[in-house]
Amino acid sequence: MFDMDLAWWEFIARGAFVYLALLLMVRLSGRRTVGQLTPFDLLVVMLLSEAVSNSLTGGDNSVSGGLIIAATLIVLNVGVAMLSTYSRRASEIVDGSAVLIGRNGQFFDNVVKRCRIAESDLEQALRMADCDRSDMQTAFLEADGEITIQKKK
Repeated sequence: MFDMDLAWWEFIARGAFVYLALLLMVRLSGRRTVGQLTPFDLLVVMLLSEAVSNSLTGGDNSVSGGLIIAATLIVLNVGVAMLSTYSRRASEIVDGSAVLIGRNGQFFDNVVKRCRIAESDLEQALRMADCDRSDMQTAFLEADGEITIQKKK
């Protein structure tokens, strides 16, 4: 049960490396939150977990190895969350920042395309804000993937 194929520190190193690599890949992939995942996004998340499972364990199936990796991932997650809480720069790197996607009733097509926002998502955000395009002062794509609309006064 506790007979591990790898040294304890190798589990920690593997867990840290895979965590940071996936954090970078997910951060580069876009701004959707869990509630906004499409079936295709969910499929990618499931396949990612399967793809990295062997790299985490190195073929070791022991309980202690799994617990070491789980503890490593939790500690890293808490550490990254604390770092982004206390450091604005770290928060921008990990969580991102709001992007201005429209002003004065006009959406910036190049920014909208770069952020991979569908026209239907823009229309939905306008409806949620009970706002016509002509009444829109600014529109932002928030770091969490939500689109917020500010009305003209």
